[in-house]
Formats: sequence, C-alpha cells, structure tokens
Amino acid sequence: MIQLLLDNPLLLLFVVAAIGYLLGRIKIGGSSLGVAAVLFAGLAIGSLHPDLKLPELIYQLGLVLFVYTIGLSSGPGFVASFQRKGLRDNLLVVGVLGFAVLLVIAAAYLLDLKPTLAAGLYAGSLTNTPALAGVLDYVKVYASPTLVEAMLAEPVVGYSIAYPMGVVAMILVIQLLQRLWQIDYNVEAQRVKAAYDVTANVRLQNHTIAVTQPAATNATIHTLRKQHDWDVLFGRLKRGDQLLLATEETCFQLGDLVSVVGAPEALAQVQASLGELSHEQLELDRSQIDYRRIFVSNPKVAGHRLRDLNLPQQFGALVTRVRRGDIEFLPHGDTVLELGDRIRVVTARTRMDAVSGFFGDSYRALSEIDVLTFSIGVALGLLVGLTPLPLPGGLHLKLGLAGGPLIVAMLLAALRRTGPLVWSMPYSSNLTLRQTGLILFLAGVGTRAGYTFVTTIRGGGGLAIFGAGVVITVVTSLLILWIGYKLLKIPMGLLIGILAGLQTQPAVLGYALEQTGDDLPNIGYATVYPIAMISKILFAQLLLTFLLSN
Repeated sequence: MIQLLLDNPLLLLFVVAAIGYLLGRIKIGGSSLGVAAVLFAGLAIGSLHPDLKLPELIYQLGLVLFVYTIGLSSGPGFVASFQRKGLRDNLLVVGVLGFAVLLVIAAAYLLDLKPTLAAGLYAGSLTNTPALAGVLDYVKVYASPTLVEAMLAEPVVGYSIAYPMGVVAMILVIQLLQRLWQIDYNVEAQRVKAAYDVTANVRLQNHTIAVTQPAATNATIHTLRKQHDWDVLFGRLKRGDQLLLATEETCFQLGDLVSVVGAPEALAQVQASLGELSHEQLELDRSQIDYRRIFVSNPKVAGHRLRDLNLPQQFGALVTRVRRGDIEFLPHGDTVLELGDRIRVVTARTRMDAVSGFFGDSYRALSEIDVLTFSIGVALGLLVGLTPLPLPGGLHLKLGLAGGPLIVAMLLAALRRTGPLVWSMPYSSNLTLRQTGLILFLAGVGTRAGYTFVTTIRGGGGLAIFGAGVVITVVTSLLILWIGYKLLKIPMGLLIGILAGLQTQPAVLGYALEQTGDDLPNIGYATVYPIAMISKILFAQLLLTFLLSN
C-alpha cells in the first residue's frame, strides 16, 4: 500500500482528503476539527515513509485558492466595519496578536525551540492556517537549498501540536468568564440593539395591514418611514378594487390594505401606527401582481446598489427580500447585489419575464467562474506577494503566496467592479473553491511534515510545545476579553465574536452564536477577521525573521 501511494500522488491526495473528512466529522464536547482534520490525516499517512509526500505545487495551488477566496468574501465587511467602532476593535486585536508574538519569543528562548518550530507554534496556538502558509513561503524563499526541506516540515509540526487546544482553550475561557461575570446576553442585546443593529435569528414575515389611523394619511411612505424609523418594505397596495405596488411617494388612504415585509417586532410597530392586521393576505392574490425568486447571474447588475437599478421606473418592480448563502435579509436602497444572490421580486405578471431577464436568473451561469477576472486577480496577488517590502535594519519582507492574494482580493472585493469587470464571485462558487483550496493545502503540508512530526513526538519535544501552545492561547484570550469588557466596555456578545475573529476560528464563532442567540458575535467576527488574518500572516513572518537573526 505504501508503495502504491508513493507511485500515485493523486491517489495519495484523495485518500488523505477522504480520511480527513471522516475525522473532521467526529465531535468531542460539541466541537470538531472540521476540514482541519485533513492536516492530521496527512501527518499520519506522511509519517509512514519519509518520501510519502505530495508535490509542492499541490499545497501552493491550494493556498492561493484558499486565501484569495477568503479575501473576496471579507473585503466588503472589513470596509463597512469602520463605520462603527471598527478602528478601536481592530487596534485591540492587532495589539493582542503582537503581545502573542512576545509570548512565543519567550517560549522559544525558555524551551530552546528552533525558530521554525516557534513560528509554527504561533500559527497553531492562534489556529491560523494562512499564517502557517506565510511561514512556509518565507522559509522556501530565504532558507538555504540544502536545509529547506527539513525546515519546511518544522513549522507544520509546531502548528499541528498546538492547533487542537487553540480551539478548545478559547471555548473554555469564554465559558469560564461568562459565568464569572454573570453575563445575560438577552439583556445585553436589547441594550445595544440600536447601536449595533442587532437582529435575532428570525425569519422575515409578510403581514397585510388595514389603514385605519387618520394620522397615517398625512404623509408619504418615505416620510412615515423616517419619522418612525421603520425597517420594513411595503409591497402590494389594495385600494378598492385596484391592486398596485406601494412606492416611497405613495400616500395612504383610509381603508387601504398594504402588505408589509419585515421582522415580527418591526411589523408590530408599523401595525400600531397604520391601523390593524387584516385577515386578507394580499401576497396570495397573484392574478395581477406576482412574485418570483430570481437568481442574480447578470454581471452587469452585480456590484450595483438597488436604488441605482431604477427597478420601479424600469419595470414597476420591487425587491422585497435577498437571500445570500443561508442568510435572508431585508434589502434597502444601498444594498449592493452580488452574483449568486437570490432575490424575491414583486411586479405585474406581464413584466415578470422581463425582470427575470434583466437579473439573469441562470443557475448554470452561477456555477461557472469568470476565468478572466479570477485569473487577473490571482495574478495581481501573486505579483504583490513577490514584491519585497523594506523593513528597518535593511531587512526585506515578502507577503508571499499567503499575503499577496489575500490583500489584493480584499481590495478588489471592496471595489466590487471596475467597468465591465466584476471582481466578486457567486457565493456557492467561492465556498467550493475555498474548501477545495484548503483541502489541497492541508493535505500537501500534512504529508510533507508527517515524518518529522513523528520524530519530534518520539524525541520528547512535543509535550513542551503543546504546553506552550495552551499558555499562549489562554493568555491571549483572557487578555482580549478582560481589556475589551472591563476597560473598553465592549458588549460581551460582540467581544466573543471579536475573539473568534482574532482566532480566525469558525468553531469558536459557532460556540459564541450558541451562547448569545443573536448576531452580535457575527458583527464582531466580521469586523476584525480580515485584519486579524493579515496581521497573523505578517507577525508570523516577522517572528521568524527575528528569531533567525538572533
């Protein structure tokens, strides 16, 4: 079997991926390794023979696909985060990650760790695969040709030993402090709802309201929305026997029936101001005005704000809901549509086909990647990664395969489009490429480091690295939670999302969401995730540079 795998690298790749996937589904204490288990499957199989390893190109291709798709999905959220207190939160994260560098340096000197092992320890205790990739890329560029093979395995060893407790320790710290500080997430969410636009995990509903309040007839819908701060959308309007669409300029009349889409709490506020709930459901009458779920697959539409599409003027149509991935939300004029969005459109039956054609509504088109923009973006990222950046003391740093594509992807995603070029990609395609890239990377580095990993464990150095990783993870998480909650007065629900973002760890985010029951952790995670990702890539390489030069 070993000889068969040695002679067939592709067979080796898929065997590692399959075993890793099965291991990743195993839950211990409610948590699992997920796709990261592919790394440990690679380590186990790679340990069977010193030459049992995947070609270097496999993990390099996987790395580029992984970080580029992460950048595309994180760019818009990163820019939007600074409209709140994103600068404060990101400075906190960068400061704590810098402190973690000092902890690793201390551990390296106390335990006499090799610089490459220490850099892997940093990436593993903070569970950041791109940081590990950045270290490997740095080693490949700057290490001596005679030593590069051995040095490439060492960061993976440090990473793999520290990684498991990097997940578990964070969850244990959250559990400890929320009990110690007696956190009530429901009360907290109500207190900060307006400041952070917190919405519970509820589905949008459609109510038909009868207008019976005279005060509601004195202004347009636009004016009423601003006066009462309604976060809803108005759809059909029935006046006598006439059925039409409500617009921002519409003025209600007594006896009107109007369909309203929104969260239950917002619908209750509208009902109190307009009149009473009607037993007639306007959305069920599709004889004149119909609705349809439509896929946004037209590149000419993607990247534009809804208000700029002039749907009411062009087609007499309204977009009442947007579904992006597994999330459904209420659109506004500033909502930017992305390829792969599934929107609900309300318009006259005679115009529905024209509206569908305008948005594309082609599932097949969404399954295809725009090879031109994808290739241009990746090529630009690789060029940026190859460019040496000057550092104090005459040193130079390259962002490499991990940093260059990530930064370029974030910038392109924030731009969304340049003329006819749409830089974003459909949500489903992004996730597929991201997971494929991560599997290729983890399988590649796992098999290439497996033999060294076993040698290190047998030599007795693994326990010290494991203990150091636990200390670094625990101290880092305690520090950010204490400073954020006690000194900066950041809501705990938001703060544990920031902690998950600092760790760039979806498992910690999932635990945080279970604890709060609202989307505050999501906001914190999205706010700091990109800068945490970039910071750890850079800090890991700077750490290695410092240790190698001393």
